[in-house]
Amino acid sequence: MKLKNKVALITGSSKGIGRATALLFAEEGANIVVNYSKSEKEANKVIDEIKKLGSDAICIKCDVSDENQVKKMIEQTTKKFGKIDILVNNAGVVFDVPFKERTVEQWKRTLDVNLIGVFLCCKYVAPHMPKGGRIVNISSTSGVNSFSPDSMDYAASKAGVIILTRALAKELAPNILVNSVAPGWVDTAMNKDLPKDFVEEETKNIYLKRFAQPEEIAKAVLFLASDDASYITGITLIVDGGYE
Repeated sequence: MKLKNKVALITGSSKGIGRATALLFAEEGANIVVNYSKSEKEANKVIDEIKKLGSDAICIKCDVSDENQVKKMIEQTTKKFGKIDILVNNAGVVFDVPFKERTVEQWKRTLDVNLIGVFLCCKYVAPHMPKGGRIVNISSTSGVNSFSPDSMDYAASKAGVIILTRALAKELAPNILVNSVAPGWVDTAMNKDLPKDFVEEETKNIYLKRFAQPEEIAKAVLFLASDDASYITGITLIVDGGYE
């Protein structure tokens, strides 16, 4: 087991990439903190699945953009497990709205959750991480190369995550390794309402001719969170099936 006796806090882990990561980490021996903002029912289901795998888990409701809520989440986690070995910043939001219709409130919400939320979780988790701790931030290929005006705030937030990752890798070295995973298109609830013709066109641009499954992204996260990546920090691992 690659994560035996480790404690992992995974934000936004009631579904999608976060859920897949939580379950994979549990299979590898980690105890899990399942974080959610709204999806309590789904979060409790993840807890049940984790316990069936033989790992311990707790469920914590927290809006990662709220500093006080983040502090309380960390307090609950350390009270239960005494430490946090791994932080996966996965929580995120997106608004697909035409540029002329986009509001300041949507911009602020996107940046608050996707970027400031990552900062807050890193700031308050890092003091509780033992030497060898891992932070893995979920960014996006949208933050590397973005050509969609309908999600420019999302792209900006994810580009910010990539820069934040590099800065924190230097700030927290040598005791904590900080990396990011940048998924391309993934078959998740966030993308379930995309127009069929758009999905078909995007799929043509992917070398592997399909969207990723959440479990495939989780495997990349596991690699960076494990001892297999003991000499890797400050990088962004693109997982997009080949895209042009």
